[in-house]
Amino acid sequence: MIRARDPGARAWPLAADVVAVLVAGGLHALAFAPNDAPWLQTLTVALLAWRVAAGASAARAALLGLLFSTAWLVGGVWWLYISMHRYGGLPAWMAASAVLALCAFLSLYLAAAMAAWVRLRSGRVALDALSFAALWLLAEWARGAIFTGFPWIAAGYAHSDGPLAALAPWVGVYGIGAVSAGLAAVAAGALSGAARGTTSRWRWRLRLAFAFVAWWAPAFAVSVAPAAFEFSRSNGSLSVALVQTNVPQDEKFRVERQPEAIDWMLRALTGAQAELVVLPETAIPLLPEQLPAGFLDSLAARFSEGSRSALVGLPLGEIAKNEYTNSAAGLSASASTLAGGFYRYDKHHLVPFGEFIPFGFRWFVDAMKMPLGDFTRGPLVAPSFEVGAQRVAPNICYEDLFGEELAARFVDEARAPTILANLSNIAWFGDTVAIDQHLQISRLRSLELQRPMIRATNTGATVAIDHRGRVTQQIAPHTRGVLEATVEGRVGTTPYAAWAGRFGLWPLVAAALLAIAFAAAAGRRRG
Repeated sequence: MIRARDPGARAWPLAADVVAVLVAGGLHALAFAPNDAPWLQTLTVALLAWRVAAGASAARAALLGLLFSTAWLVGGVWWLYISMHRYGGLPAWMAASAVLALCAFLSLYLAAAMAAWVRLRSGRVALDALSFAALWLLAEWARGAIFTGFPWIAAGYAHSDGPLAALAPWVGVYGIGAVSAGLAAVAAGALSGAARGTTSRWRWRLRLAFAFVAWWAPAFAVSVAPAAFEFSRSNGSLSVALVQTNVPQDEKFRVERQPEAIDWMLRALTGAQAELVVLPETAIPLLPEQLPAGFLDSLAARFSEGSRSALVGLPLGEIAKNEYTNSAAGLSASASTLAGGFYRYDKHHLVPFGEFIPFGFRWFVDAMKMPLGDFTRGPLVAPSFEVGAQRVAPNICYEDLFGEELAARFVDEARAPTILANLSNIAWFGDTVAIDQHLQISRLRSLELQRPMIRATNTGATVAIDHRGRVTQQIAPHTRGVLEATVEGRVGTTPYAAWAGRFGLWPLVAAALLAIAFAAAAGRRRG
């Protein structure tokens, strides 16, 4: 028999539960960068699990899941309001409503997961924790995959500096989030039983101790057997110069502003003595035919001899064909022999509303005064840009949220990237936590794939990250300058890169479904 309600959890008035989960969801948002509080992430999910378990209906569980997730997302991505209001020209009420509507829509996945959990619960802590973790994983996977996905501040990112970070090269960010959720459910079950006196003192203390020890166990395992968590090895070093342009978003496309900004970028590009110079996304905001005649050819010629190379963010395409790509051009002596005279990377994972317009939303985009449109996507598996002994794999802005897509470049180990390079421009979101959050996302990619990540951005964070996810060098956000650093390229494939590169996130989804089936069957047998 499946019991929906936890007899060890006291029922509260609905209003009290609503307030509790809204506060918990808001606190959950604070667990991410720049606060970096992994313990808070697990604790707030434990509070959600406790209150959902106390309810008797799936409808109430769905409501609590919806409110928790909406508060979490609004508290984490409120900066979308800036892009729509300040730069897009939407009225304040419309921009705020759009952010709230988006967050509420994306929260439907967790609402469905909580409703399902109430139906699956057996009252046995281990089985309930297993099903809670599996349903949490499915909810986060759905948010990160359906309708092109929006996985920003997925739960696992809060653990980039925590004990569970050691799991990244094995199960990735979604696996970390699921483990945290499962341990939160164990803690919630233990405390619930203790509060109501339905569980013996030694048993609930043992369960709580298990959750605490298991939460710290991955970090302890790394300290005891570091070789078991090291899947990559050195491939030599590369000197890099990462250019931070700091062009305000409302000036980026002004004709009168562009000559000075481009002139400064060219001096930074050609003056740096590093082996690789990287400019951010759309550092040159014009199509080739909008630039002075011979501009790109002249620029490529400066790198056609010697050992210096450059990656430059710019749009490519032709106005007459109405086909554009958000691209990075690689300039080097070897690239000068390619078609067009340079290496080319075209962004694959495009941003909804920013780089393509979802069906039925043309009216919304037209209401904003932004230079937006429909871009053409590049291939999923693109060749790397070869710089000496290193294979540098560009990704542009939002793309580094999708670790499974970056992992696809690791299937052929002989051609796998040795260094990841993120070219970004999130000036759309002003001086907000979006910069810190995006840096945290890049760090998690380095942990999953055990590759250094260099980031050249417009307003920040321009940094060098090593293969262990540590920021080794950085430049202050919202300043103009060049960060010179040395990064160590790496070869070798992590378990995460091996399975995610071949199968995407489907192995995790299958594991979650099997866990749910097992928990349901075991609960019925023992009920």
